[in-house]
Amino acid sequence: MSKQGLYRNFFLHSDIMIMAGILIALAAVASYREFTWLNAAIFLIGMAAFMVSEYMTHRFLFHLKTPNNALALKFLKRIHYDHHTHPNDLKLLFLPVWYSLPNLTVFAALFYLVTGMLNAALAFGAGLVCMLLIYEWKHYIAHRPIQPTTRLGRWNKRMHLLHHYKNENYWYGVSTPFVDVLFGTLKNEKTVPTSATVKDLEKRGQTMP
Repeated sequence: MSKQGLYRNFFLHSDIMIMAGILIALAAVASYREFTWLNAAIFLIGMAAFMVSEYMTHRFLFHLKTPNNALALKFLKRIHYDHHTHPNDLKLLFLPVWYSLPNLTVFAALFYLVTGMLNAALAFGAGLVCMLLIYEWKHYIAHRPIQPTTRLGRWNKRMHLLHHYKNENYWYGVSTPFVDVLFGTLKNEKTVPTSATVKDLEKRGQTMP
């Protein structure tokens, strides 16, 4: 596939276009209502919040041991299990809007309930969506034949591929593996054994009734 085709597959994907539209709308409304440096800082806080929630969700939800419940298993297969089995399948590469949009809406709503500031909540939500799109781009690059131009980008891609091909219990951060440092899951690959279940998460045993 040509480089132009690779970029088209990302930027014209329906989930990406929908979330990009939401980001533009949130940023436009927040800026029109009241642009302040406080809201700009809250936008950055939203981005940081997404980085942490991305890690926690990836580690503790997407990597749950195989549930007995058929509906829960179907959800996990679509949201992550099948992605490990077929890591380069474009249909499994992006978080579906039906998952990401309600989750980010809840986070933004909670921010509003705590602060009581609508414009700040819009800025926080915009930060969440912005970081989601960055996450999707870095995830896309990791699984497609696109070579990052920076040393940091190449390292970022390598860490994610280690998660897929070396051991699924480490290197959870996608948008930024630095979050792994906080939780002790950024390891030297030479000290980590290759997991027998790295490409088949369903084989790790059952936990949920």
